[in-house]
Amino acid sequence: MSAGSPDRRARLAAPSLSRKAAAIVIVGGSGFVGSNLADSFLRDGEEVIVLDNLSRAGVERNLEWLVATHRGAVHPVLADIRELTAIEPVFKDAKAVFHLAAQTAVTTSLQQPIDDFETNARGTLNVLEAARKAGRRAPVIFASSNKVYGALAQMRVQEFGGRHLPADDLVRSHGVSEAQPLDFCTPYGCSKGVADQYVLDYRRSFGLPTAVLRMSCIYGPRQFGTEDQGWVAHFLIRALAGEPISIYGDGKQVRDILHVRDAVAAYRALLKSIDRLNGRPFNLGGGPENAVSISQVLGEIELLVGRPLSTEEHDWRAGDQLFFVADTRALADAVGWKARTSWRAGLRELHGWLLEDWDVVHGARHQTKRITA
Repeated sequence: MSAGSPDRRARLAAPSLSRKAAAIVIVGGSGFVGSNLADSFLRDGEEVIVLDNLSRAGVERNLEWLVATHRGAVHPVLADIRELTAIEPVFKDAKAVFHLAAQTAVTTSLQQPIDDFETNARGTLNVLEAARKAGRRAPVIFASSNKVYGALAQMRVQEFGGRHLPADDLVRSHGVSEAQPLDFCTPYGCSKGVADQYVLDYRRSFGLPTAVLRMSCIYGPRQFGTEDQGWVAHFLIRALAGEPISIYGDGKQVRDILHVRDAVAAYRALLKSIDRLNGRPFNLGGGPENAVSISQVLGEIELLVGRPLSTEEHDWRAGDQLFFVADTRALADAVGWKARTSWRAGLRELHGWLLEDWDVVHGARHQTKRITA
């Protein structure tokens, strides 16, 4: 079901798909990371097809922004990746494919595991088949998740300075590497893990150029965060609205947050080197330099909004990791990438965007409430 109104959907679908050149296809291109990635390519003069079903509240506003900013160079296709025949024509002239469409919440996967599978696993297989059948050998780069490593329950964690950190010095210094065994847990972890492995196998089985980025917590402008996904933006939005923020667990769990501008740079660098890096998975996150506890982020938000925050404590959620920091050395060695935006500077930037575009954010929030009511 789409979050957008019929009139809005009709307007967004208006641009023609007729093009003079091959285009970059961004599946889920109206989403947070997808719209930022699309904008990056469009600013470089590329033609971009945005394939999306607008199922997440607020994302049609990102698509409206892309269309208003780039006009005829952006080509929206409103379709669902769960329907192979509906998406196959989109890949006919694709020169590269970025697959970012997903059901993104662990909580939703526990409530609706079949829908989660259909979107994340079957939907990814459909994207791969559509790209393969097109016969252009267009590279497919997939947005995976650090959840493919499971809850990391076997990792011995201790509390240091109000943060949960690994007892192992190497992991504490560099983070979790791609050598970490896969351990799918929760329906979301399973569906993303299945998709992750299908993407890599399509290189082995069919020779399709593919690569995977296993992402940590990405944040930044154009993110309409919710309690279940996009927690950095969600915390800031709740704080600006003067509403209480729910904390699951003790707030000492650690994540490496990465600004979306740096995430976009990683996707683009990987595409540029796909011939050399074909068939490889890479961890993508802010790394040890941007490793923060939830409590640290809340403290910084208090400084930004200039008042104490109201919080509500809740039990731990299924599959929650006490610590996840991505070891990004493999990606750095492969393409020369590094996270360039510090978490405090990035948080200030997100705060500024939210204030500047509060009407857009406010509209998306009310839309979310109507859908979930």
